[in-house]
Amino acid sequence: MSANMLGSLGSAQISRYNCAMIPLSILDLAPVPEGSTPADALQNSKDLIQHAEQWGYHRYWVAEHHNMQGIASAATSIVIAHLANASSTIRVGAGGIMLPNHAPLLIAEQFGTLATLYPGRIDLGLGRAPGTDQRTSQALRRNLSGSVDDFPRDVVELQHYLKLPQEGQAVVATPGAGTEVPLWILGSSLYGAELAAMLGLPFAFASHFAPAYMDAAMDVYRKKFEPSAQLDQPYVMLGFNIFAADTDEEAHLLQTSMMQSFVRLRRGVPGKMPPPIPDFLATLSTAEQQMLAEVARCSAVGNPETVAAATSSFIAATEADELMLVSSIYDHQKRLRSFEIAAGMLQESD
Repeated sequence: MSANMLGSLGSAQISRYNCAMIPLSILDLAPVPEGSTPADALQNSKDLIQHAEQWGYHRYWVAEHHNMQGIASAATSIVIAHLANASSTIRVGAGGIMLPNHAPLLIAEQFGTLATLYPGRIDLGLGRAPGTDQRTSQALRRNLSGSVDDFPRDVVELQHYLKLPQEGQAVVATPGAGTEVPLWILGSSLYGAELAAMLGLPFAFASHFAPAYMDAAMDVYRKKFEPSAQLDQPYVMLGFNIFAADTDEEAHLLQTSMMQSFVRLRRGVPGKMPPPIPDFLATLSTAEQQMLAEVARCSAVGNPETVAAATSSFIAATEADELMLVSSIYDHQKRLRSFEIAAGMLQESD
């Protein structure tokens, strides 16, 4: 990163903490702010991945959510194609595909096509939640005869379709067969940790919004990990919120958009991302304040120095192999600035 790209982020500020950076990546929920459209959100994602590639981020993931006005990445594989086409080197993938919503063959064909178009750059993270409410799940699948309990079997079936076809194999994913798109297991509980360990796959934990089982899940995964053809030792990526700005005060204000979105979701009235509100916490009940404190436990909020210190402490405490950063900020330019500040930690470690 050049000096002008760093802006006001001085190298002395970062080197003081020597964050040492493990790879940093981005999870983009393709947020749709109030007053904007999904088209705006997808254009913002294109702009962000192009900056992220310049700043040295390792990978860029989008997530499958349905029937949510504030998230524009429902057609996840199409969004990945849009982003991979807008970039050239950064890895692009799903964080994740909610496999109970899909036949494994369909996902093998979609991601096999992506891997054929963008070889060596596509990741496929898999989750077992529906990514929506039950009524929308019914609309997605037409029936709910499938079960989340089928998830391990579906993952193995998907792996099968992505390998070279065996002689006489009746169903072959085309494109897909032989691409061996790297699979990840996503989770927010011990279930995903157990499955990732058993299958010898990398594990991504949703600590950016559900940190309660993070420590236990990492411990289970690392202790029970069985090497596989894809991975010979455990690899943990943790979600981590970043709200970085030039001052602590501005960063805490920017964080209130995410807080409002979570509160609205818990109240059953989700919508587009709202603009920040000063002193938002003071308007909430004690229970809602406690809920937000737990949700935001894995976060760095503040100026460049504050964010560097908090991120470094989190890495040291968890021994994560990679961080997947989330920056849910209303204003696109301020979201860019937040990720730019975080990227400064990568540059200092080079």
